[in-house]
Amino acid sequence: MTASDRSGQGVARVAALLRAIGSRSDAASTTALATDAGLARPTAHRLLSAMASEGLVDRDNKTGNWSLGPELYLLGATAAAAYDIRDDAQDVLDRLSGESGESAFLSARRGDETVCIAAQEGSFPVRSHVLYEGIRFPLGVASAGLAILSHLPDRDVDQYLARADLHAKWGDVHSEPALRARIDKTRLDGYSTNPALLVEASWGMGAAVFDADGRPAWALSLTGVEARFQPDRRHFLGRLLLEQAHELTRRLGRRETAPRFP
Repeated sequence: MTASDRSGQGVARVAALLRAIGSRSDAASTTALATDAGLARPTAHRLLSAMASEGLVDRDNKTGNWSLGPELYLLGATAAAAYDIRDDAQDVLDRLSGESGESAFLSARRGDETVCIAAQEGSFPVRSHVLYEGIRFPLGVASAGLAILSHLPDRDVDQYLARADLHAKWGDVHSEPALRARIDKTRLDGYSTNPALLVEASWGMGAAVFDADGRPAWALSLTGVEARFQPDRRHFLGRLLLEQAHELTRRLGRRETAPRFP
């Protein structure tokens, strides 16, 4: 292995640990993060300690658990001006949750995953708790990732399915034939449906949001209990998602093409 290969591997490991921490709602142990990142525990501990010295992660002195550090907040604040679309999307999320009563979410594509970046709780008292800000799923697993994956070109879908082993972690319902069938259905409907494939009796639906180049870069989704996603109501929810996804796409396209002044 060349020095360049070793450097690349080191960066990938650090990134995997940061994603593992960021995907959790609470601080996590070294062992848990090593498992999530696919690393040996000694390797994870060494990298986490090095990141702590740079302020990228913090360690609780009592529990020994790790969380994201202050330096990431500062870096994130700088990047937010270019990448954060939550202000543009907030009223869209409000409208989705207000008109449906379900919890509404905004997810962003990050490589082969989606990460939930904003949420708005619905008024219906019984909720699904599958999604929360920071959680990540592979493309095609949750409704947001299925909506994004379904709107990629066929070549990109084929390449992704060739390298992603969803069946191993997520079971038979995420085999390639099953996923391709859901992709076909999503393309036909325009919106995706996840019929309790992650958590029993917890449904989700999603619609892709496109960037200025027409690429599916984000997704809006609604989640709730199965009783709220009966066939007649799914049509209403799908239409609502598509309307709001179109509005957010239009809004973001206008923002990206607007002149910028110093």
